[in-house]
Amino acid sequence: MKPEDNKPAIQEDDSDAPDPWDKRISDTGCFEENQALQICHYDTGDWRQCLKEMQAFRDCWKKFNNDTRVHTVDN
Repeated sequence: MKPEDNKPAIQEDDSDAPDPWDKRISDTGCFEENQALQICHYDTGDWRQCLKEMQAFRDCWKKFNNDTRVHTVDN
């Protein structure tokens, strides 16, 4: 076995590449609203305390016609 065979493979640094989930949310036009909602839930641990953020996300979602672009369920 050659010494170079034991070297770890060089991995490319893709830290600048956008996360696929973030890109999908960004494409909806509601990235900031989604981020605020996620942060609220993380901070409180309770979706019921994030009704203002949830409504802002819903309003944004409808503003950009995402309700017709992707299948969603509204009760």
